[in-house]
Amino acid sequence: MDECKVIIMGFGAVGQGVANAISMKKDLILEKTGVAVKVVAAADSSTSAISADGLDEKLLVETKNNEGKLSAYPQFGCEKSGEEVLDAVDYDCLIEATPTNIVDAEPAFSLTLKAFEQGKDVVTSNKGHLALKFKEVVGAAEKAGVEFKYEASVGGAMPIINFTKETLSSCEIKSIIGILNGTTNYILSRMTTEGTDYEATLIESQELGIAETDPTQDVEGIDAACKTVILANSLLGIDATYSDVIVSGISNINSDAIELAKKDDYLIKLIAEVSRENLRVSPRLVKKGSSYDVGGTLNMATIHTDLAGDITVMGLGAGSLETASAMLTDLISILKNKN
Repeated sequence: MDECKVIIMGFGAVGQGVANAISMKKDLILEKTGVAVKVVAAADSSTSAISADGLDEKLLVETKNNEGKLSAYPQFGCEKSGEEVLDAVDYDCLIEATPTNIVDAEPAFSLTLKAFEQGKDVVTSNKGHLALKFKEVVGAAEKAGVEFKYEASVGGAMPIINFTKETLSSCEIKSIIGILNGTTNYILSRMTTEGTDYEATLIESQELGIAETDPTQDVEGIDAACKTVILANSLLGIDATYSDVIVSGISNINSDAIELAKKDDYLIKLIAEVSRENLRVSPRLVKKGSSYDVGGTLNMATIHTDLAGDITVMGLGAGSLETASAMLTDLISILKNKN
């Protein structure tokens, strides 16, 4: 039986979701690919658990949740972190789920390049290194002759990158316009349905765990702008970085503006536009009942093509298992390509 030894780097909500998803879907992956997936290491920001014979995915999650650190994993916990983990055990694929850093793209950038240098494939949910250094990272993967997949970096469970590249491969992509941030969509949807003001709705979303304690990346449009860059590069072939996106968020949207829009049968949504003429994230009026009229933490995007017309995709834009589902799909794709 063939094996694929993976390292899960970053063990917050997404990393734990990946561990749970692998535990749930091992048999399915084996059936689809003929390959048995084995987690040989998992690492949080300062500790890890490492075993060449494989780790128990559920026990990894339990250890992290109960003890707060992976070094408490029975027998195989240790203080290694970051790039040390990549040198500590033989592996085939790095599943990179560290937090997005829009300042210098670390640690994702260094971890990804090191994995490429070691001849390993990489699956990532991280937006930082893709938004700041897309061309360099993708070029490094091509030079190393390894696979690099990043479906989970845009839209969580919403299928867009692989779908567009594969299913719409006969088409030229003219533009992509959509809602790429679930947190802001939740806040604006609640403000619309409940008539609440921005601050109260933000606090509610934080209490529910939808918004981060520091919500800046979401509410100021930074997260959506990173995704705009990734789509521009990967699907439209535009050589862009984060600084090329015009960005404004939703923190200045008040209940009066929401109500005024409703009177004319419009909604206010944070919309990302990806085209050769425009890279922009900003609040916009959209018609009630249109494809942009989605609530909760849903993401959606309309892909404008030359042959197929407009194709709209939709899916949950946040969530541990939802994001993990996209990463596992990428892993399965890599395994199939190797067979």
